[in-house]
Amino acid sequence: MKFVPRSESTRQFIIEATAKLFNKKGFAGTSLSDLEKATSLTKGSIYGNFENKEQVALAVFDYNIANLHEKLLGGLEGCTGVKEKLMAYLSSYAGYEAEAGGCPMQNTGVEADDTHEPLRQRAAESMLAWIRDITDLIAEGIESGEFKPGTNAHKTALTFFALIEGGILLGRTTKDSAHFKTVLDSAAEYIEGIYRHS
Repeated sequence: MKFVPRSESTRQFIIEATAKLFNKKGFAGTSLSDLEKATSLTKGSIYGNFENKEQVALAVFDYNIANLHEKLLGGLEGCTGVKEKLMAYLSSYAGYEAEAGGCPMQNTGVEADDTHEPLRQRAAESMLAWIRDITDLIAEGIESGEFKPGTNAHKTALTFFALIEGGILLGRTTKDSAHFKTVLDSAAEYIEGIYRHS
């Protein structure tokens, strides 16, 4: 029998109320009592809208990714060239990372890689989609002549993405945001390196 939530509005409230909690504490670290405290709801109310904690975590992950995507796209508004968009992307990511408790793709992927396959898959799909978007953007810059001919769009996108995610990991693990800023500066220099100056 298919599970039907009691209330879509309550379901959405649970997702929003536990979004930062799951991103910071992870699936294993978030208990039912944490969910009850964050939502001020009973176990019955929570599990009347989700089959189990895993379903809450998957819905929250999707919500956190949508928020990240919205934040990054918002930072691109008004940008005209591809290089400008990539630089704005770096600035937006820096702002998001400071307020959200880390990148949900990285937090989830690191925790779930050997422990929770559905969450690992969700994180992997999000990462690969992000890389495809960046690859398309760089390919657009190559085609328009903004970036140097012969630039490998996919390799560049992978490196750009890896620099950002690696910078986040380094900054959060060492508790020194200067490391994250230094790596973001390196990512900006990397994009500058493929830019075709007139």
